[in-house]
This record gives sequence, structure tokens and C-alpha cells, in this order.
Amino acid sequence: MNSSAKNHESEKGSAGVKFLFVLLFIVLVANAGFNYVPVAYSAESLKSDMGTAVLQGLALPGKMNPADNIKVRIQRAIQANGIPPEAVVDVKQMGNMLTARVTYAKQVNILPFGIYKYNYVFDYTATPTGFLTKQ
Repeated sequence: MNSSAKNHESEKGSAGVKFLFVLLFIVLVANAGFNYVPVAYSAESLKSDMGTAVLQGLALPGKMNPADNIKVRIQRAIQANGIPPEAVVDVKQMGNMLTARVTYAKQVNILPFGIYKYNYVFDYTATPTGFLTKQ
């Protein structure tokens, strides 16, 4: 009858070790998210700003060349979003269409203490869409 009351010395303490492993895993995932999410968010904000700059560059009249106008707007968006200053901005005009392309790479610390760094590569081409592009 007393078979369930036996002490198993080898089973003691395993809950604490499992808790530490789970806690370590949660801390590592939170650190990766804390470092990666702002970089991804600024890249998506830049995509949105690029689309806006291309559309406004086509729509706004003025003395300034539309390609130069778009390039200035994108440079402002790069500074506002915390993008590395060595980002390459290329604005091309093909007929009546303007496209803007931005490329850059940024290292993100995924694991603490620089154990693993992810190379985030951004390469996006914004083309105008909507009624401005229809002939």
C-alpha cells in the first residue's frame, strides 16, 4: 500500500532547472524581438514614405525636376526613420513613370552580447499606382 509514498531522490530539483531553461528561452526571444522589431518597423515606414514620395513627385507641379523632388523627399524619410546614411537612393524616369529604389543593410543583434548578428537587407522599389499612372 505504501508504494506511492516512496522517495525518489533522483527526481528532486528538476522543476527548478526546467523553469530556468524556459525563463532563459523567454529572455532570448524577448531580446531578439526588442532588437529586431524597431528595425523592421522603420523599414516598413520607409516603404510607406517612398510610395508617398513617388506619388507626390508625380502629382505636384513645380519648377523642380520630379526625380530630384522625389530624391529629396526620400532623403528626408531616411533621416526621419533612422535608416543608415549609407543607404543608396536611385530614382529613375522611364517615359512618364518614375520609380525610386532604396537599398541598405543593417546588422541587428539577435542574441545578447553580439553572439549572433542578423544582417537585415532592405531592397525596395516604389512605383506609382492609382489614377496618376493611367493614361
